[in-house]
Amino acid sequence: MELSPNQITELHGFNNLTKSLSFNMYDICYTRSQEERDAYLEYIDDVYNADRLTEILTNVADIIGANILNVAKQDYVPQGASVTILVSEGPVDESPDEAFEESPGPIPGSVVAQMDKSHITVHTYPESHPDDGISTFRADIDVSTCGEISPLKALNYMIQSFETDVMTIDYRVRGFTRDVTGHKLFIDHEINSIQNYIPEEIQEMYHMIDVNVYQENIFHTKCKLKEFDLEHYLFFSNTKEKLTPDEELMIAEKLITEMDEIFYGKNII
Repeated sequence: MELSPNQITELHGFNNLTKSLSFNMYDICYTRSQEERDAYLEYIDDVYNADRLTEILTNVADIIGANILNVAKQDYVPQGASVTILVSEGPVDESPDEAFEESPGPIPGSVVAQMDKSHITVHTYPESHPDDGISTFRADIDVSTCGEISPLKALNYMIQSFETDVMTIDYRVRGFTRDVTGHKLFIDHEINSIQNYIPEEIQEMYHMIDVNVYQENIFHTKCKLKEFDLEHYLFFSNTKEKLTPDEELMIAEKLITEMDEIFYGKNII
């Protein structure tokens, strides 16, 4: 079913549908020593501190056409940060038509507009383990809106705002709204996969798996980078030139296993 921004199907009252998009990204790195693990965590805390995350979420609000009501942000000790933005949706005729389109949206650097009702949040989780040398950074962004504004509009921007090895994306439409005859509408746009809203050039970079429950309007997509370049995953003082062939193979196996375990959601023995 397709509804235009001007509501070809006339509704009885406000559009009560809640659209929720969860974007989870993972950045993985090899850190040989405790000093490098500490340096990696410090680097992540600097690059993705509360101020930078606030800037990203503010741009998300702009992209989906929302009005920011309140911002709460916090940097944690020893590491991590959180930001919560409350937003509200103005009258439909005051919002740009682009905000209602379930489309990939703009890339970083070409942000538009305003936004309204519900919330946008981000939490970060840097972590490492001393035994295997793997350090992993995770960021969770949740965008929940009521009415016609679409969080899918910001997906392209979020993907390109982080260095992402593995992504898990969830989208769900909850509740219902009514047309003037009382007929319930449980979704107000067509969708069969989140991949429809990921630009083709990004799709080509990732292996993707869908797990969808269509009758419940629940959509889930997992993504893992296709290309693996060991140099990209060696932190600071480590370079491939300093490694023996056996060390290269051992480190590569650890990194690939880490990515596979995150992607498939289970330990691989």
